[in-house]
Amino acid sequence: MSGLKRAWDILSDEQRQVALDDIIAFFYEKRDEKIGVIAANEILDFFLQSGGKYCYKKGVDDAKKILKQRYEDLEVDLDLLWNAK
Repeated sequence: MSGLKRAWDILSDEQRQVALDDIIAFFYEKRDEKIGVIAANEILDFFLQSGGKYCYKKGVDDAKKILKQRYEDLEVDLDLLWNAK
């Protein structure tokens, strides 16, 4: 992989290679089309660039919900400890 780092380059080299292999296999198995690494790279970049930010934001929102719930649980536990003494 080149030294150029784009905003949507979020995958490690190993993850990227697995994704490329999956894309190539998908096109061959489901569409009976043989595509090469260059085409698979373009497809992967397209989806990472166009959809990556939405997946990232969804992940952040999910993490916020979990942390909020855990904070509320911790607050209840601390209140129980406070009232127990």
